[in-house]
Amino acid sequence: MASERRAQISISDIAVIGNVKHLKDTFNRHLHFDVVKDRNVATPRDFYQALAHTVWDQLCSLWIRTQQFYRKFDPKRIYLLSMEFCMGRTLTNTMLNVNITNELDEAMYQLGLDVEELEEIESDAGLGNGGLGRLAACFLDSMATLGLAGYGQGIRYEHGAFHQVIENGWQIEQPDEWLQFGNPWEKERPEYSQSVHFGGRVIHDNDGSVHWTDTELVTAIPYDIPIPGFRNNTCNTLRLWAAKAAKNFDLQTFLQEDYINAVLARNQAENISRVLYPIDHVYEGKQLRLKQEYFLVCASLQDILRRFRADASHRDLFELPYKVAIHINDTHPALAIPELMRILLDEEHLLWRD
Repeated sequence: MASERRAQISISDIAVIGNVKHLKDTFNRHLHFDVVKDRNVATPRDFYQALAHTVWDQLCSLWIRTQQFYRKFDPKRIYLLSMEFCMGRTLTNTMLNVNITNELDEAMYQLGLDVEELEEIESDAGLGNGGLGRLAACFLDSMATLGLAGYGQGIRYEHGAFHQVIENGWQIEQPDEWLQFGNPWEKERPEYSQSVHFGGRVIHDNDGSVHWTDTELVTAIPYDIPIPGFRNNTCNTLRLWAAKAAKNFDLQTFLQEDYINAVLARNQAENISRVLYPIDHVYEGKQLRLKQEYFLVCASLQDILRRFRADASHRDLFELPYKVAIHINDTHPALAIPELMRILLDEEHLLWRD
């Protein structure tokens, strides 16, 4: 199949030759410096990684310029909170939206590679399993194509939903190891990490204020994925949160040869972003699912307020409804409503009449 396709007529007559040469040079540079292999030993997955980095280069300028535009003109921002995002294959979608499909096809043809075969190597991101996730992805694509300042907020599930295996006519669920080879389409942003608290107790002061204390602390680390609009120079952002323990490793416990408890806190924290929809017919599953939902809304709302306050023209929180719209995709992120009230009342000290 590949040899037959490579034997077809070149499409250089409809590709911009200058762009083709640039893409070839960029591809070879990424294969050399990022994948650290040459053509003689590189595998198809290595070629895919180099191609993904090549397309990523085309996205970065759009991504940065879009955020610069939003900071300059300060449009109302739309935030979509969803437990699922079925984005499909990023390589195919990005080549189409950025309008470099023909040039990349020709560049790979001249290098003896087949773009379609490389596209098949990409795993679908394990971020959803149904219509809800596809709807969320369509919302993001539509907002980017319409030039709206839209942001997705979700969870970066380490093992996705599940990988289906059929044995003796029965479905056996296996982990979806979509991150096994890394994800070339994401950028970790640890500088925007947020703290999420669970459990604890509330202390009431004599002046009527309250304090939340003795909590289990989990750190939410954001990973950003670019969402390009259809040939309009807009590139929005899907931000996914990964759960990490505030204290990853207890050295003193480890030195006492209690190896399990030395990493227990880390494992318990990271379970929050382990899989999509843990089974909920047992209490522990229900508890984990509730933790996932609160983890998403708590980290997202803090991030929304951080971005709102980053603009010096936003004098106070009374401008928030005019600059921020929050859409919750189905009932899973519904905790965003009471959580936002908690933040405004307990942390920002607004009154109910405000």
